[in-house]
Amino acid sequence: LNIYHSTHLAMRRAIARVGQYDHVLVDGLKIRGFEDDVGPYSAIVDGDALCYSIACASVVAKVVRDRLMTRLSARHPGYGWERNAGYPTAEHRAAIRELGLTVFHRRSFAPIQEALLGIEQGTLELV
Repeated sequence: LNIYHSTHLAMRRAIARVGQYDHVLVDGLKIRGFEDDVGPYSAIVDGDALCYSIACASVVAKVVRDRLMTRLSARHPGYGWERNAGYPTAEHRAAIRELGLTVFHRRSFAPIQEALLGIEQGTLELV
């Protein structure tokens, strides 16, 4: 799955685990077919800046993500996940070249595609 579809799948799964609720708030644009799965919802662009509950959920999500990345870094040392939270820093790209990919690397992400193809990042030219 690409990031767009995997994000929406994760939201559907998380909402299904919540239990009973009246309304869902989504930070972002409307999602086609989402209401069929979750019921009434509001899509709020820039929701973390406009809605207190979305802002709080965003903080919780980032803290949980950082903790998960720290645990992942213990299982797969050398990628800097305890510092870069999965973002493609120069340190992380160098680790991919040196250590290879793990099952946690998203193959559809352009820098990973370039690593798989053996292309130095930023050297591709559009014709």
